[in-house]
Amino acid sequence: MRALLLGTVLAMAFGTASAAIKEDPVTYRAGDVTMKGFVVYDDAVAGRRPGVVVVHEWWGITRHSHDEARKLAGQGYTAFIADMYGDGKTADNPKDAGALSGAVMKDNAAMQARFNAAKDTLAKHATVDGSRIAAIGFCFGGAVVLNMARAGSDLAGVAAFHSGLGANGPQAAPGSVKAKVLVLNGADDPFIKPESVDAFKKEFDAAKVSYRYVNYPGAVHAFTNPEATEKGKQFNLPLRYDAEADKQAKAESAKFLAEVLKK
Repeated sequence: MRALLLGTVLAMAFGTASAAIKEDPVTYRAGDVTMKGFVVYDDAVAGRRPGVVVVHEWWGITRHSHDEARKLAGQGYTAFIADMYGDGKTADNPKDAGALSGAVMKDNAAMQARFNAAKDTLAKHATVDGSRIAAIGFCFGGAVVLNMARAGSDLAGVAAFHSGLGANGPQAAPGSVKAKVLVLNGADDPFIKPESVDAFKKEFDAAKVSYRYVNYPGAVHAFTNPEATEKGKQFNLPLRYDAEADKQAKAESAKFLAEVLKK
């Protein structure tokens, strides 16, 4: 009876903690485009806290984006899932995903405007200390946050997971990059060529950026997304979830965010 009562109390406690994570849809604008994102935070935490912009993969806002935002909220941040495509568009196949992500990456001004609209919306949220904001991104989203760092965004830091490395606009220049940078990629990712890694490091070294580049042996593209393996099989793409690399990368990112946001 005592064990049953203890189990009930624990279940209630964990249920309450889980229920404290709120996820609110937010409609905002970037120029004349309507954007549909989500603000995610722990309602049980009092006061203002650092904010983290979460930028989705090329599929758009999916369960993976929501899961990552909820993890951040559980760590004491307010997360904002940015809509980079407008109107909450998503893709269920590589052709459409490539078209959506490609349209954004070809228009540097639009990419920056859409990211900044999400960042500004996050900064105005009642739970957020607008002076302490970072960003993380996955795949396409990783490329977005790296390019925002190159553009001189006043973010405290950016963490890019299984991310493309090329510049969407001008490359990083000495003194132009304010954010600290963390890149977490798979060493066996066929989309990330060794020469692109070398070029990225030379660029960021020349610009004197505070950055760290981590390669995870055996990991390929999308290694943090539990749905990646199924997607890879469905579309014959080199996508695969790697639980150990995911665990290590998230630990690196958590440490990085705590440092740059001084949490």
